[in-house]
Amino acid sequence: MSHVVIRGIPFATRLRAAKGGAKELLERDRARAQKFLASKSHHAFVAAKAKHASGTGAESSIDVTDSGVTYTMQVGVGSPATDYTLLIDTGSSNTWIGADLPYKPTSTSHNTGNTINVSYGSGSMSGKEYTDTVTLGPDLVIKNQGIGVASSAQGFEGVDGILGVGPVDLTRGTVSNTTDVPTVTDNLYAQGTISSNSLGISYEPSSTANVSNGELTFGGTDSTKYTGTLNTVPLTTTSPASAYWGINQSVSYGTSQTILNTTAGIVDTGTTLLLLATEAFQAYQKATGAVEDSTTGLLTITSAQYAELQSLYFNIGGVTYEFTPNAQIWPRGLNSILGGNEGQIYLIASDLGSNVGSGLDFINGFGWIQRYYTVFDTGNKQLGLATTAYTDADTN
Repeated sequence: MSHVVIRGIPFATRLRAAKGGAKELLERDRARAQKFLASKSHHAFVAAKAKHASGTGAESSIDVTDSGVTYTMQVGVGSPATDYTLLIDTGSSNTWIGADLPYKPTSTSHNTGNTINVSYGSGSMSGKEYTDTVTLGPDLVIKNQGIGVASSAQGFEGVDGILGVGPVDLTRGTVSNTTDVPTVTDNLYAQGTISSNSLGISYEPSSTANVSNGELTFGGTDSTKYTGTLNTVPLTTTSPASAYWGINQSVSYGTSQTILNTTAGIVDTGTTLLLLATEAFQAYQKATGAVEDSTTGLLTITSAQYAELQSLYFNIGGVTYEFTPNAQIWPRGLNSILGGNEGQIYLIASDLGSNVGSGLDFINGFGWIQRYYTVFDTGNKQLGLATTAYTDADTN
């Protein structure tokens, strides 16, 4: 069976200025990181089960939303379907609607009688669980998908909810009388719609706002979106990174200075910046000569320093991935999103806010994923990475 690709308009990059500019964006990225670090899940990543069993658990708490950069897609629910605009998030796993556009039950809707309650730090949702037909695309129709229908939702302005495509374990304890809730990818695979339980994500760097430049591939990869070899690396067993899409990596500045020895962290679509454990961040700041900008809270460098900026090298599974000087800076055409100055150069690396050895020492966020094709492979418990036409681009 061939995989199915969602192209173009259904997957849009939405850039919006947070009220507090970059400082608010940075605070939310760090708050999200602290939720990850505080995860009580000690489960290593496991392949998803096709169906769930009964049980109870504590509330799940993961922060996902309202950064300055979000990725959304149109998702149909019901038959006939109502389209909802949902955030795509690899750091959470519940799919839910009702933050803005209300749910419209149809003949395919079934109220399970269970309640759902998920806290996202700076936001939250609570409501009822339904099963319903969920349509991601013409060939991606899921029957009896468990979804949350919010009776209360805070922190989700401008969107209707979340499309959670993280590890299924993250749904534990979020729905009453339920052990876990299979994700949309899990169910596409279990129902035979896709041939592998995996999700390929292509982002492209952009210097303009509100562009449709992303692609999701359910059940495979799109070879037109990457160059060279697609490398795979096992997911980490180190907690708490193991509860998410966690891997082991080291980071060097230039070819001779290691700023982060091999350690566990995560790859995450819901984080905007590249976050590094405090010691690694401090080493990076010293090496670059960057100073913290009082307006944005981000590191900033001069044009002369940018001319001397070295690449970062990420060693993942024995393969080295170069993160060029241009990849390390915020798109200068989008400085207004940050509340920053026109023409100023801001770096996207920031302080994770915790020391090395915490079990989650980095987050490779959207700025990193824009440069590498990424495959979230549940079935094989691994992450796939490949260079793209944009890995070395000077778009920023």
